[in-house]
Amino acid sequence: MTLQQVYLLMIAGAGVALVSVTAARVATRVGLPVLLAYLGVGLLLGENGLGLRFDDAAAAQAIGTAALAVILVEGGLTTRFSDIRPVLAPAAALATVGVLVSVGVTALGAHLLLGVSWQLALLLGAVVSSTDAAAVFSVLRTLPLPRRLAGLVEAESGLNDAPTVILVLAFSAATLDAAGPLELLGQMVYQLTTGGLVGLAVGGAGVWFLRRLILPASGLYPIATFACGILAFAAAGLAQASGFLAAYLAALILGNARLAHRRATVSVAEGLGWIAQIGLFVMLGLLATPRELPGAILPALAVGSVLLLLARPVSVLVALLPFRIPLREQALLSWAGLRGAVPIVLATIPVVAGVAGSDQLFNIVFVLVVVFTMLQAPVLPWLARRLRLSPAGLGPELQVESAPLDAIDADLLHLTVDAESRMHGVHVRELRLPPPAAITLVVRDGTAFVPEPDTRLRRGDQLLVVTTPHVRDRAERRLRAVTRAGRLAHWRGEAGDPDRPAQRRPPRPPTDVPPPAARPPDAAAGQTSELVGSPH
Repeated sequence: MTLQQVYLLMIAGAGVALVSVTAARVATRVGLPVLLAYLGVGLLLGENGLGLRFDDAAAAQAIGTAALAVILVEGGLTTRFSDIRPVLAPAAALATVGVLVSVGVTALGAHLLLGVSWQLALLLGAVVSSTDAAAVFSVLRTLPLPRRLAGLVEAESGLNDAPTVILVLAFSAATLDAAGPLELLGQMVYQLTTGGLVGLAVGGAGVWFLRRLILPASGLYPIATFACGILAFAAAGLAQASGFLAAYLAALILGNARLAHRRATVSVAEGLGWIAQIGLFVMLGLLATPRELPGAILPALAVGSVLLLLARPVSVLVALLPFRIPLREQALLSWAGLRGAVPIVLATIPVVAGVAGSDQLFNIVFVLVVVFTMLQAPVLPWLARRLRLSPAGLGPELQVESAPLDAIDADLLHLTVDAESRMHGVHVRELRLPPPAAITLVVRDGTAFVPEPDTRLRRGDQLLVVTTPHVRDRAERRLRAVTRAGRLAHWRGEAGDPDRPAQRRPPRPPTDVPPPAARPPDAAAGQTSELVGSPH
């Protein structure tokens, strides 16, 4: 390869990245998931667009697997263990029992509705039954969903790749009886157990190593941390175990170990994750043949409807029976089972294996992912509100953003006082944020200023809050409580729990607490003496 060819390749890569980023911005403004923008860029660059031809399914499978490993490492590093710790058991049930039930129901529907062979029906069921980490991480983290439920789907998406990969490989064999049910179950147990142990071991060893490692530049720490996650993936793969599970668990341990330069590590991980998503979805768009997709629309709608309306709800119901999760939460979990890159990458396995009809299966999966991602993702916020599961007050606008705060180990929160917020009219001092959390900047009508204790907040204000990891949860709860119930949130019984609906009316005051009119003048003015952040 000549130097001029290298230059042209670099220009092409940079151009694709810039076009993909722009397309993602447009997709976000119109309410579509960004992964669809990347797929669209790949289709435009393909043989029916600009004429770039890419039809190597084996290369797509290898590149896609590597990209998914990067996405899972990024997901583990940016996931707070406190969000998923309470839901690890139900997530494991969804990733195993739920997957098996979903595969069976979807395969039966595909066999009856499409008239395909049992091998293709089982392959189709196995390919589309896994929730996708790339779609879940990129979509759910921007939606105002309860963190417990969002964490459950995130944990499920990080755990359910191993069973589906085993099933797809088994169903891609020349005959379905190549491996019996007991052998399949044994492989599944081995891959999950060994992959989990490798992930825990590499993650623990990585924490021990990085805490004792002194590097000459802070930028090297994110590289070393991310490399540990990739090491776990590759080591588990060499052991014929689940590399996806190993990578996710190792990254989860590393991301929650309070290592040095964590903020820089998260920023680097997010950047690498976005690069992997762009490359993955653009490549999958190139792999598809647009002129063949119209013939797959009706089969994709039929299989997708069975999956969304029957297989996913039944699998959630069966898998979560021991956990007594309310039906309305199960309904949201059923709808939140997003598909994305994983099913499309898995659909290349039977193509490489030469299974009869696998090309049409790939087209069906591609159309199914596009159509049902467009259907499911935009409806999630509305469904959460209808089911009374959407946290009030602090929606998707409350996010930890990248900021140079490593020196004080701080987080930067962004909050908007919306039209229905009872934070309107509250003075800054009345927020009673736990020290050292503080509002450092207010943006009002396009003008930024540093607030005083007597500054009265208004609708439409954007607040920047600096807090430390130790008091972040307490600060978020206090902000959420004031948003829901105003300055007297504690007296009204509002604790700011993200997974509980806001109190619609104040409870009857206890007999030993005087009513508001009888309280001292400073309490009537909002100078409450409640203990912010104390357990309720």
